[in-house]
Amino acid sequence: MTDAHQSFLDLLHTQRVWDVELPGFDPASAPPAPLPLFHRWFAEAVAAGQPEPHTMSLATVDAEGHPDVRTLMLHDADERGWHFATHRTSAKGHQLAARPYAALGFYWPTQGRQVRVRGPVTACTPAESSADLHARSTGALASALTGSQSEVLGSAEELARTADAAWERARAEPDAEVASWTRYVVEAREVEFFQGDARRRHVRLRYRARDAAWTRELLWP
Repeated sequence: MTDAHQSFLDLLHTQRVWDVELPGFDPASAPPAPLPLFHRWFAEAVAAGQPEPHTMSLATVDAEGHPDVRTLMLHDADERGWHFATHRTSAKGHQLAARPYAALGFYWPTQGRQVRVRGPVTACTPAESSADLHARSTGALASALTGSQSEVLGSAEELARTADAAWERARAEPDAEVASWTRYVVEAREVEFFQGDARRRHVRLRYRARDAAWTRELLWP
């Protein structure tokens, strides 16, 4: 083992998990459907000071069947499902077009909580995608106008030129359209709520869609 690797391991092993007082979670009090519980936990994460509670991991599968994952922002969570947006020409857009199924992961360490969502993915209408884009900031529009997401970049200078031009256009044309911008919805088939416990007696409650209803079941930690 090299000194650099040993230093990494030493640093890794000194890290602590949940050095805060964790909330309790009684699954018997959980609502019959997962969405109200997600809304409640999200609000509690915000109230607890969790940085960027609206960020989540999105997992998809590529053409070879290999998993892929990245972090992005939640745009909504409603009766249709969990919403996010990206270019349909991006790597994740191509993966979703070929295999429209995904998993989401939220982690809120201030309360030792995780939420996992799995299900088929549907692209929203062009009108919904356009409204999604223009409901966001000038910077978000500029980023979308920059385009070419996931493609090979020739140089940092090329990015700077393209991004500067996109910012100028976003300021001048706040209603500019980006044809590739697409809003997606993960139509949940499974939603799991994980409440960490300092004694490792973690609570895991899984909702599973069955026809028009949800079943609830506890899982071993």
